[in-house]
Amino acid sequence: MYKKIANQWPSLGWRGRLSYKQRLFLYFFLLFAVFTLLIVIVQQHNEKRLKLEAMEKVLEDYVDITRKYIQLNGLNETTFDRLKDFDLFLLDKVRISIIDDRGQVLYDKEFADYDEVENHLNRPEIKDALALSHGVHIRRSASTHQEYVYYAKHYTGYFIRVALPYNMETKNLLAAERHFIYIIILLFVIVFVVMNYVAERFQNSILHLKDFTTRVRHNEPLPENITFPDDELGEIGEEIMDIFRQKEESNRRLAIEREKLLLHFQYSEKGIGIFTPALEKVYVNTHFVYYLSLVQAQSEPVDADAIFHYETFRPVTDFVQDPGRKESRLAYNVQRDEKVFSVQAVVFDDGSFEITLHDITEMEQTRLLKQQMTSNIAHELRTPVTSIHAYLESLQDGKFPPDKQRMFINRAFMQSERLSELIDDVSLISKIEEAPAMFKLEQVHVEQLINGLVFDLTDKLERHGIATFVSVDPDVCVHGNSLLLYSIFRNLLDNSIKYAGDNTEIHINHYLEDDQYHYFSYYDTGRGVPPEHLNRIFERFYRVDAGRTRDAGGSGLGLSIVRNAVAFHKGRIEARIHVKGGLQFLFTLKK
Repeated sequence: MYKKIANQWPSLGWRGRLSYKQRLFLYFFLLFAVFTLLIVIVQQHNEKRLKLEAMEKVLEDYVDITRKYIQLNGLNETTFDRLKDFDLFLLDKVRISIIDDRGQVLYDKEFADYDEVENHLNRPEIKDALALSHGVHIRRSASTHQEYVYYAKHYTGYFIRVALPYNMETKNLLAAERHFIYIIILLFVIVFVVMNYVAERFQNSILHLKDFTTRVRHNEPLPENITFPDDELGEIGEEIMDIFRQKEESNRRLAIEREKLLLHFQYSEKGIGIFTPALEKVYVNTHFVYYLSLVQAQSEPVDADAIFHYETFRPVTDFVQDPGRKESRLAYNVQRDEKVFSVQAVVFDDGSFEITLHDITEMEQTRLLKQQMTSNIAHELRTPVTSIHAYLESLQDGKFPPDKQRMFINRAFMQSERLSELIDDVSLISKIEEAPAMFKLEQVHVEQLINGLVFDLTDKLERHGIATFVSVDPDVCVHGNSLLLYSIFRNLLDNSIKYAGDNTEIHINHYLEDDQYHYFSYYDTGRGVPPEHLNRIFERFYRVDAGRTRDAGGSGLGLSIVRNAVAFHKGRIEARIHVKGGLQFLFTLKK
């Protein structure tokens, strides 16, 4: 029979999926099978319950007869002796027990010595009889090790319990009749045949359409020629096939564009999130989650679905939910600690919208830095330009003696040198930050570079009575730019010559190296700077003593150039007060 059914339902090759006929048949088959099984179970249960109730009634009659006998003769030893004959009179298979309220067995047909029998107060039928006036239970006797159907009733001062052995005869007596099951099985077979016939009729009309839709769902190649049955389902299949061929090409092109867009989103440096009009997340890239965590100042990643619960994004929520908005774009900045983020929302025609998060800290800092630098440069240029203009204007009158004119010319020349130095420094620091690729890298021997620099500054050093001590091995070599390395040590030496004071010492030491870096120490024994200025001396145009610095001719960019040149060589620099009172710089240069 099963082989016949299997031949009627051949495999359709749909990756193990059942055919429409098989599913339709299986649905109705399971439904009817469950329904039939429930009917059988309920009927069998009810029939067994009725038979058990009938047996309980019989056992209850035995209990009532025993009760009347005890009422007539009293509850004593004589009565218990006569009950043995009374048991035979009732039914030889019925076991009668008399139990007092304490659970002590007063009489049992199967025992002569009741003292050895354990207390019966915890027997299920006794407990039920105590609570409900009577109790029924089927179990194995702890005394005789035989299964019984127990029935017990409680009277004043004692229980009467009768028990019938639960043997094959009793089980057959309680078993339900099987005629009903045979009828149900017959009906089940008839319905089975009818369902198979109905499913077969549906199968022929739906087979091709199912095969087509299944292939489409699983992206399987379609046959060149697909034919459908000549009926209403076939016409639907032909129309679906025409629509599918048109959509397939559109979907192919759309998938290519979608892949491009997702790759753009994934590798974009901006955080991008797409949301539905109901504020539900459609897509977010990794940068979006990362920036969202920074905006909310949380160390753990933040759930993008909760973005509209944050007060920071209240303007976005109000904007996208405003039916009267006149613009489709909203943009504002959010500052968290030292970071600045750009938030932008764009609403599309269907009500969905895009949120972009972008870390513009560096751009903002660069903008502010350029603004500040422009202001500082203008301020620094004003002094030498004004001085030169004043001197030249005075010389233009021609009313001064020759020695006075030479003094004005010399001072104008000094101011022009200062102006040239400022322009050179600004150009150098701008080039380091904005065009680092313009600096050529080569192997530079640091000891040779420092010795050459000290030689170039010999006159200035001797004029101020400054002694230099260089402790750098000749084989110390840095892969970097010689001009920038020269500017590091040149600006440090110039800084000491101008501000440390006369009759001081300068020490340059290479005190450590590891696999990646050379470690240098530079310090002088001059007057140093107050500690509160240490964290600002690398800022552009910052001066500890503005008046004294300008008199010395400094541009205010020397230490800023030093910091940027060290950073160009992947190093770090810090300033501190030396134990001998001067200013000390500790910095690293990558090998």
